Amino acid sequence: MSAPASDRVLLITGASSGIGAATARAAVADGWKVALAARSTDKLSALVDELGAERAMALACDVTNEAQVARMVQAAADFGPLAAVFANAGLGSTRAGVEDGDLDNWRTMLDVNIWGLLTVVHHALPHLRETRGHVILTGSNAGRRPIKGSIYGATKWFVNGFSQNLSAEMTEWGGRCTLLTPGMVDTPFFESPKPDALRAEDVARAVAFALAQPSHVNMDEMRVTPV
Repeated sequence: MSAPASDRVLLITGASSGIGAATARAAVADGWKVALAARSTDKLSALVDELGAERAMALACDVTNEAQVARMVQAAADFGPLAAVFANAGLGSTRAGVEDGDLDNWRTMLDVNIWGLLTVVHHALPHLRETRGHVILTGSNAGRRPIKGSIYGATKWFVNGFSQNLSAEMTEWGGRCTLLTPGMVDTPFFESPKPDALRAEDVARAVAFALAQPSHVNMDEMRVTPV
C-alpha cells in the first residue's frame, strides 16, 4: 500500500495524548481517517475538534474490557475500511524492582500492556485481512535490554516476541506488522519532564514512515532513540 486512500482508517489506542495524539495528527496530514481510542473522552473530543469530525472520531474504550474493545473495533471499521491499527495503549510501573514492586500495579499493567494489546489485535485482524492491513505495536527499548527488576520491561519483551509471531501469521494473507521500539519519550507517561528524551512527534514520524511504505515493503522493527 502506497499513499492511503482518503477513506482508509487508522485505529489508534492510547490516542488521547503523547505518541497516540501526535500520530493522529501526522496520519490525518498524510490523508488517513483516524479512529481515536482512550479512556479520556474529554481529551479525545478536543483532538477530534482539532482534526475535524470528517477525518477523526473519538471512541471511549478501556482496552482491558473485551466487550468495549469489540465495540471500538467495529465502530472504527464502520468509519471506513480499517487498514491499520496502532496498538499504542500502555502503562508503566509505580515502583521499581521486583521485591519492592506493587502487585496491584503489576496486575493492571499486565492487563493493559499484554491482555489489552492482544484483545485489540484479535478483534481487528478479521477487518485487516479484508484490507491486507497493517498492525503497528508500541514496544520499547526497555524490552530490548535487561533492566534491573523491571516488570514494565518484561511486558515489552512479550510485545517483541508477539510481534514476530503475529508478523508470521499476517504474512500468509499479505498483511504487515511493525514493532516500534522507542527510547525514552517526553510524554505524560512520565510524571516529570524529560528534556533530553524523544518528543512524541519523533515517534509519530516513524509510524507515518512505516505506514507509507508500498505493499511489498514491511518495516519489521523500528528502533528510535534520542541522540
